[in-house]
Amino acid sequence: MTRLPTALRTLATTFAALLAVTAAPATAQARPEPRAPEDFVALRSVDPTIIQEIRYTTPHNFVGEPIDGYRQPLCILTRPAARALHKAQTRLLRQGYSLKVYDCYRPQRAVDHFVRWAEDLDDQAMKAEFYPEVDKTRLFDDGYIAEKSGHSRGSTMDLTIVRLPAKPTPPYRPGQPLVPCFAPQGERFPDNSVDMGTGYDCFDTRSHTLDPRIQGTQRANRLLLKDTLEDVGLVNLPEEWWHFTYKPEPYPDTYFDFPVSTRSLAGRR
Repeated sequence: MTRLPTALRTLATTFAALLAVTAAPATAQARPEPRAPEDFVALRSVDPTIIQEIRYTTPHNFVGEPIDGYRQPLCILTRPAARALHKAQTRLLRQGYSLKVYDCYRPQRAVDHFVRWAEDLDDQAMKAEFYPEVDKTRLFDDGYIAEKSGHSRGSTMDLTIVRLPAKPTPPYRPGQPLVPCFAPQGERFPDNSVDMGTGYDCFDTRSHTLDPRIQGTQRANRLLLKDTLEDVGLVNLPEEWWHFTYKPEPYPDTYFDFPVSTRSLAGRR
């Protein structure tokens, strides 16, 4: 008489265990992604004329592959930062130029991707273009890679200037020959922007905004970008001519991790 209940209990226990195993992945998949606060916007909803070339959705970056968290080629910013760019764009359009953004809000998971890449010293696939004269062991000490980024706070962007009418930038083909990012403009990877002396994300001291080796037209172009953006409340990072932050930041101490996608904006565009 005891065999049947024992067998049933064993069967019930096994069935419960199977349910737990099969339900766990479904629960994990159902976990909602974080969303952006209400005062984050897509830049195109504030100024659709600003050109967007979001590099981290593509393999043309120092890692050599699309970066975690970049679901769409989309610039997301806090509303005050986006409005500041709109003011700058209005001024530049009158002079025959347009802003072009390479990166805006950056989720923490993307920064974590950078850190994992930097710790993998065997991965040097993009060195010839992005850090030809910097040993990869120095990326943290020299400040090129960090565990936190101001981009994750939502008011920092990487950008440049394009002379209008804008010519298309040729697509990057993985495996194509790489040229140092500080080579003359006609030799390095083609970009439809004005000549800033280096390409975007060039890990080199020549990228310092006021590096004395950058003179003539290249220096004038950097100063046009810097002066225009500073006039509307954006502050340049001296080590990177392309890097600006709106001040005062709405979220000076918060590092967000929602993905770069329209879904993160909870129905807003």
